[in-house]
Amino acid sequence: MRTQYRRTGFTLIELLVVIAIIAILIGLLLPAVQKVREAAARLRCQNNLKQWGLALHNYESANQNFPAFAAYPNTWSVFARLLPYVEQENLQRLANLDVGYSDPVNAAVTKTRVAMLLCPSEVNDRERPATTTTGNTHYPACYSANVGTWFVFSTTTSGDGAFAGNRSFRVTDITDGTSQTVGVAEVKTYQPFLRGTGMPATLGVIAPSTPNEVLSYGGTLRLTGHTEWVDAKVHETGYTATFLPNTKMSFNSNGTITDVDFISSSESAAVGAAPTYAAVTSRSYHIGGVNTLRMDGSVHFAHETMNLSTWRAMHTRAGGEVLGDN
Repeated sequence: MRTQYRRTGFTLIELLVVIAIIAILIGLLLPAVQKVREAAARLRCQNNLKQWGLALHNYESANQNFPAFAAYPNTWSVFARLLPYVEQENLQRLANLDVGYSDPVNAAVTKTRVAMLLCPSEVNDRERPATTTTGNTHYPACYSANVGTWFVFSTTTSGDGAFAGNRSFRVTDITDGTSQTVGVAEVKTYQPFLRGTGMPATLGVIAPSTPNEVLSYGGTLRLTGHTEWVDAKVHETGYTATFLPNTKMSFNSNGTITDVDFISSSESAAVGAAPTYAAVTSRSYHIGGVNTLRMDGSVHFAHETMNLSTWRAMHTRAGGEVLGDN
């Protein structure tokens, strides 16, 4: 009697079905993994901001006021002056704050990567080569200080934000309430911007309502915004609330469309210098908005679809707005 053996194994069709099922499962898993990674990056970013919030309040406790955005003509940034309050005393000791950050004696400082100034989601976490004759290289920052809604600085007055050039504010100066006023928010490094027209040239120009209004001022295209964590200029360590987070301002440069910021002219304390207006937008690689630090030290996520008037009101220190819960 012949014994029959049953053959084991997969048929080609069965194998293809298994491969298809595995491919579907991987396709379902990858977005979930990406979401988990982004959630983790967003939390780490929020923790960075919380540390800067603690630094601001420790500085205020020691000095009875928050730091000025800058003390022009000295242009060291808020973050440079907060270093001792984020356990970076050695880095600040290395810096000679009595001379400009671009001085060669500060070369070791300007090129230093400060991890707490970089969001984990930032795609351009890299040193910027020297662009001046002094030879200093620079490291960028993903966080910037709120210097107002549109007008930034002139020799006679300054913007309406939580920070301002040549002015240090006390808690009592923030009459809208520290819990209702944003102090620091995210920006993207290597952000292109327009600068140099000197327009608007007078004080009192109201904030534009559309990006096209800003683009009509023109300017020279530059590609190195937010690449110098040491520099107290609005396009380096500042931003304005002219437009909502992640708003695109599309500039056509010889057929190439670039999402840009705008600065009328650099801040200057020289007598007769033109005022500085800026549409420097808060941006991030997080989905749907940006992380923000309020002046009471709390961290909140600001959605890019929120009301523009609310966003602007959150950036005035003494505008008298009533925001409620946000």
